[in-house]
Amino acid sequence: MHNVRQILDKKGGDIWSVEPGDLVIDAVRRMAEYRIGAMLVMRDGQMVGMFSERDYARKVILAGRSSRETRVEEVMTAPVITLDPRATAEEGLALMTRKRIRHLPVVDQGALIGLVSIGDLVNAVIGDQRLLIEQLEMYVRG
Repeated sequence: MHNVRQILDKKGGDIWSVEPGDLVIDAVRRMAEYRIGAMLVMRDGQMVGMFSERDYARKVILAGRSSRETRVEEVMTAPVITLDPRATAEEGLALMTRKRIRHLPVVDQGALIGLVSIGDLVNAVIGDQRLLIEQLEMYVRG
Protein backbone atom coordinates (compact mmCIF):
# COMPACT_ATOMS: atom_id res chain seq x y z
CA MET A 1 0.00 0.00 0.00
CA HIS A 2 1.45 3.35 -1.07
CA ASN A 3 1.96 6.11 1.42
CA VAL A 4 1.92 9.76 0.42
CA ARG A 5 5.71 10.12 0.59
CA GLN A 6 6.10 7.32 -1.98
CA ILE A 7 3.59 9.06 -4.24
CA LEU A 8 5.52 12.33 -3.98
CA ASP A 9 8.82 10.52 -4.63
CA LYS A 10 7.40 9.21 -7.90
CA LYS A 11 5.49 12.37 -8.85
CA GLY A 12 8.04 14.92 -7.74
CA GLY A 13 7.68 17.68 -5.21
CA ASP A 14 7.05 20.64 -7.49
CA ILE A 15 5.00 23.25 -5.67
CA TRP A 16 3.39 26.08 -7.58
CA SER A 17 2.25 29.05 -5.57
CA VAL A 18 0.92 32.58 -5.73
CA GLU A 19 1.00 35.39 -3.22
CA PRO A 20 -2.11 36.66 -1.45
CA GLY A 21 -1.94 40.03 -3.18
CA ASP A 22 -1.71 38.58 -6.70
CA LEU A 23 -4.65 39.15 -9.01
CA VAL A 24 -6.94 36.19 -9.61
CA ILE A 25 -6.45 36.49 -13.40
CA ASP A 26 -2.69 35.96 -12.94
CA ALA A 27 -3.26 32.93 -10.71
CA VAL A 28 -5.67 31.39 -13.23
CA ARG A 29 -3.19 32.00 -16.06
CA ARG A 30 -0.44 30.23 -14.12
CA MET A 31 -2.74 27.31 -13.33
CA ALA A 32 -3.53 26.99 -17.04
CA GLU A 33 0.17 27.25 -17.94
CA TYR A 34 1.13 24.48 -15.50
CA ARG A 35 -2.03 22.47 -16.20
CA ILE A 36 -2.98 22.27 -12.55
CA GLY A 37 -6.24 22.75 -10.70
CA ALA A 38 -4.99 24.49 -7.56
CA MET A 39 -2.11 26.54 -6.21
CA LEU A 40 -0.89 27.22 -2.72
CA VAL A 41 -1.08 30.78 -1.51
CA MET A 42 2.20 31.62 0.22
CA ARG A 43 3.32 34.66 2.21
CA ASP A 44 6.97 34.85 3.31
CA GLY A 45 7.39 31.10 2.80
CA GLN A 46 4.32 30.21 4.85
CA MET A 47 1.07 28.67 3.58
CA VAL A 48 -1.82 31.03 4.14
CA GLY A 49 -4.38 29.50 1.80
CA MET A 50 -5.21 27.47 -1.27
CA PHE A 51 -6.65 28.81 -4.52
CA SER A 52 -8.44 26.34 -6.78
CA GLU A 53 -10.58 26.20 -9.88
CA ARG A 54 -13.51 25.67 -7.53
CA ASP A 55 -12.68 28.91 -5.68
CA TYR A 56 -12.55 30.72 -9.01
CA ALA A 57 -15.86 29.30 -10.21
CA ARG A 58 -17.79 29.85 -6.99
CA LYS A 59 -16.23 32.96 -5.48
CA VAL A 60 -15.35 34.94 -8.59
CA ILE A 61 -17.50 33.93 -11.57
CA LEU A 62 -20.74 33.10 -9.74
CA ALA A 63 -20.29 36.06 -7.40
CA GLY A 64 -19.98 38.41 -10.37
CA ARG A 65 -16.50 39.56 -9.39
CA SER A 66 -13.77 40.60 -11.80
CA SER A 67 -10.73 38.35 -11.98
CA ARG A 68 -8.75 41.41 -13.12
CA GLU A 69 -9.61 43.35 -9.96
CA THR A 70 -9.96 40.64 -7.30
CA ARG A 71 -6.94 39.60 -5.24
CA VAL A 72 -6.32 35.94 -4.47
CA GLU A 73 -6.53 36.57 -0.71
CA GLU A 74 -10.15 37.69 -1.14
CA VAL A 75 -11.28 34.33 -2.53
CA MET A 76 -8.75 31.72 -1.36
CA THR A 77 -9.68 28.88 0.95
CA ALA A 78 -8.15 29.15 4.41
CA PRO A 79 -7.04 27.64 6.67
CA VAL A 80 -5.23 25.01 4.62
CA ILE A 81 -5.92 21.35 5.36
CA THR A 82 -2.72 19.31 5.15
CA LEU A 83 -1.67 15.67 4.97
CA ASP A 84 1.18 13.82 6.67
CA PRO A 85 3.55 12.01 4.28
CA ARG A 86 3.16 8.78 6.29
CA ALA A 87 -0.59 8.67 5.54
CA THR A 88 -1.73 6.05 3.05
CA ALA A 89 -3.32 6.99 -0.25
CA GLU A 90 -6.61 5.65 1.10
CA GLU A 91 -6.36 7.88 4.19
CA GLY A 92 -5.70 10.86 1.94
CA LEU A 93 -8.74 10.03 -0.19
CA ALA A 94 -10.89 9.68 2.92
CA LEU A 95 -9.77 13.11 4.13
CA MET A 96 -10.46 14.66 0.73
CA THR A 97 -13.91 13.10 0.65
CA ARG A 98 -14.73 14.22 4.18
CA LYS A 99 -13.56 17.80 3.56
CA ARG A 100 -14.81 17.92 -0.06
CA ILE A 101 -11.47 19.00 -1.47
CA ARG A 102 -9.32 17.80 -4.37
CA HIS A 103 -5.81 18.93 -3.41
CA LEU A 104 -3.76 18.49 -0.23
CA PRO A 105 -0.42 20.01 0.70
CA VAL A 106 1.87 17.45 2.31
CA VAL A 107 3.62 18.68 5.45
CA ASP A 108 6.36 16.79 7.29
CA GLN A 109 7.25 18.14 10.74
CA GLY A 110 6.11 21.62 9.79
CA ALA A 111 7.87 21.67 6.40
CA LEU A 112 5.92 21.74 3.13
CA ILE A 113 7.23 18.92 0.93
CA GLY A 114 4.68 18.68 -1.87
CA LEU A 115 1.09 18.64 -2.98
CA VAL A 116 -1.09 15.69 -3.95
CA SER A 117 -4.28 15.72 -5.96
CA ILE A 118 -7.22 13.38 -5.84
CA GLY A 119 -5.96 11.92 -9.13
CA ASP A 120 -2.55 11.13 -7.61
CA LEU A 121 -4.19 9.25 -4.76
CA VAL A 122 -6.73 7.42 -6.93
CA ASN A 123 -3.96 6.23 -9.27
CA ALA A 124 -1.96 4.94 -6.30
CA VAL A 125 -4.94 3.05 -4.88
CA ILE A 126 -5.72 1.53 -8.29
CA GLY A 127 -2.09 0.44 -8.63
CA ASP A 128 -2.17 -1.13 -5.17
CA GLN A 129 -5.38 -2.98 -5.97
CA ARG A 130 -4.00 -4.19 -9.31
CA LEU A 131 -0.92 -5.58 -7.55
CA LEU A 132 -3.06 -7.30 -4.90
CA ILE A 133 -5.23 -8.91 -7.58
CA GLU A 134 -2.14 -10.20 -9.41
CA GLN A 135 -0.75 -11.65 -6.18
CA LEU A 136 -4.06 -13.32 -5.34
CA GLU A 137 -4.31 -14.80 -8.83
CA MET A 138 -0.79 -16.21 -8.52
CA TYR A 139 -1.66 -17.66 -5.11
CA VAL A 140 -4.83 -19.31 -6.43
CA ARG A 141 -2.94 -20.80 -9.40
CA GLY A 142 -0.39 -22.22 -7.00
